[in-house]
Amino acid sequence: MITEIAQIEVTPGQEQEFEAAVAQALPYFLAADGCDGVDLHRSVEYPSRYRLMVRWETVEHHTVTFRGSAGFAKWRALAGPYFAAPPQVEHVDSVLAP
Repeated sequence: MITEIAQIEVTPGQEQEFEAAVAQALPYFLAADGCDGVDLHRSVEYPSRYRLMVRWETVEHHTVTFRGSAGFAKWRALAGPYFAAPPQVEHVDSVLAP
């Protein structure tokens, strides 16, 4: 299992709209081949900063399958207007789990 971590800076004052857009886009992630769940975290210290964490079976399920899908286009159409900058995305693999 791979976790995509996207750090997203939202235009200040548009946090609630962004959260609503992510909630609306959630079904597109969950319907995507290889997606095993989604979490959205908001920074306490920097309230316009979020981390979207998506669990994928493989990196390719995110970078090829999902990014090439209509669901990805719909996600970006919903949430993209609230981005203050392009998201910073990386993929991690768990090396220590309880």
